[in-house]
Amino acid sequence: MIKHHLDDDMLVDYSAGTLAEGWSVAVATHLALCPACRTKIDMLDSVGGYFLQCEDADEEDLPESWQAIRARIAAGEIEAVLPIKNYTTADPTFPEPLRSYISKAGGVKWRRLGLGAAQMIIPTEDSTTTVRLLKIPTGRPVPEHSHKGSEMTLVLDGNFSDEVSTFRRGDVEMADGNLMHQPRAGTDKDCICLAVTDAPLRFTSRLMRWMQPVLGI
Repeated sequence: MIKHHLDDDMLVDYSAGTLAEGWSVAVATHLALCPACRTKIDMLDSVGGYFLQCEDADEEDLPESWQAIRARIAAGEIEAVLPIKNYTTADPTFPEPLRSYISKAGGVKWRRLGLGAAQMIIPTEDSTTTVRLLKIPTGRPVPEHSHKGSEMTLVLDGNFSDEVSTFRRGDVEMADGNLMHQPRAGTDKDCICLAVTDAPLRFTSRLMRWMQPVLGI
């Protein structure tokens, strides 16, 4: 069961089409795995359509809160949300749209980072973010780090644990400069994640800082 979801602000920006491509790839991939967030997106899309119909309405006539919006949905004033298909275990490790990005890049091509870890940079047309697959070997940690910007990590296979929680397939962790952590893969299998960053990581290790430009992280 997915326990760590996207926050409402990220979903609102995705629904509005204002997210950069890198973030959008991760959000859409999470949505492919998470019925709960797909339901929210359908509601946001319905609400967006409602507001487009109200472009000429006075501001005082528009709903001021989610409670008001939900009340209007319940009253039939906003078109009902369509039913969502359930996620099944038959879905592959790399759901769409991520699978198409990987295929366009020629398939999964791991670049070794050392100690069994590997990454693959996924090409996009977005210069503001870096999108990568990460493979963390069974039971091993990644170097302790914080962040110069924001990072979204989506688990695609296996799991990892850090100072915040344990994250499994479909779970999302959002991190920024306020979080210092050292994720460690679970002991049952390698952990494969999709990670999106808008700035380099901030490592505590001097060696990692020295190697950072070579590794591209």
